[in-house]
Amino acid sequence: MIRNRALRRLIAAMLAVTAAVSAAGFWLDWRAGCLALLLGIILLMCALLFAWLQYRRIRRLSRCLERICAGDYTLDVRDNDEGELSILQNDIHKVTRILNEQNQQLSQEQTRLADSISDISHQLKTPLTSMMMMADLLQSPNLPPEKRTEFSHSLHVQLDRLEWLVASLLKLARLDAGAVIFHPEEQEARTVLEKACAPLTIPAELRGLTLALDVPEGLRVKCDLNWTVEALLNVVKNCVEHTPPGGTVTVSVQKNPLFALFTVTDTGEGIAREDLPHLFERFYRGKNASSDSIGIGLAMASAILRAQGGDISVKSIPGQGSTFSLKLLSK
Repeated sequence: MIRNRALRRLIAAMLAVTAAVSAAGFWLDWRAGCLALLLGIILLMCALLFAWLQYRRIRRLSRCLERICAGDYTLDVRDNDEGELSILQNDIHKVTRILNEQNQQLSQEQTRLADSISDISHQLKTPLTSMMMMADLLQSPNLPPEKRTEFSHSLHVQLDRLEWLVASLLKLARLDAGAVIFHPEEQEARTVLEKACAPLTIPAELRGLTLALDVPEGLRVKCDLNWTVEALLNVVKNCVEHTPPGGTVTVSVQKNPLFALFTVTDTGEGIAREDLPHLFERFYRGKNASSDSIGIGLAMASAILRAQGGDISVKSIPGQGSTFSLKLLSK
């Protein structure tokens, strides 16, 4: 405490004032001098006691900060008294709560990262194992030509699937890292829907499905064209894959002053109630998922929409189809 230069100056000033006042008092009367000296000593002792109490509180705060730096966020250093140190204690408590919340979020992110790495490893392992087996079989000199052609085709299919998976994971990683810069512009709504549905026109015909577009004439929406098309494509693809032959997948769009609403409706098998809360989670595969489903398309659609300030939801009744609603705010 005495090492504090400001405190030493205060003590020196108080001693000087006490000495001066005492000297003046002794010059007038020895009793006045004694009284002045006694009052000066009492004031000096009170000042030292106050400084000691303040330093004790500061040392306590210092020890608390050391524990907080060591990762102990359970400390409660709040103080409801008045004064600068009480304000400092309350500010430290606020910072401690913020650090605790950030630490919990970091722990959750690390858990999610570990789960994602495990899921990605599993998803990559399956096609890689299959390709290695087929590559070994293709090396056999006694392999019949028709089997060689069949294995070569299967190998090509697995490579295409692996390429799509890696590209999708890279897109998700960019979205997670905030590395995607969206460029929302006014677009013809019909152009957006046509670009999203174009890659699925032939697969829908092969499955005997009707892929219908319902777009008001001249309607324009504000969005990032490429990324919004990517989100719609994944949703429509999911509906096409889960709609039996003879069914219909309808893609429509509406707009109000607040948001643009893209709706994808199918007449498929519907979604089980227990799957609905997890439908947009990565690598989640529902009860009715196909054998080659990875569970990444709807998660990517959700990530794209949320990154643009939008939202996605689904309503479904088993056996009566599903309706996906994709909202983009009108900014």
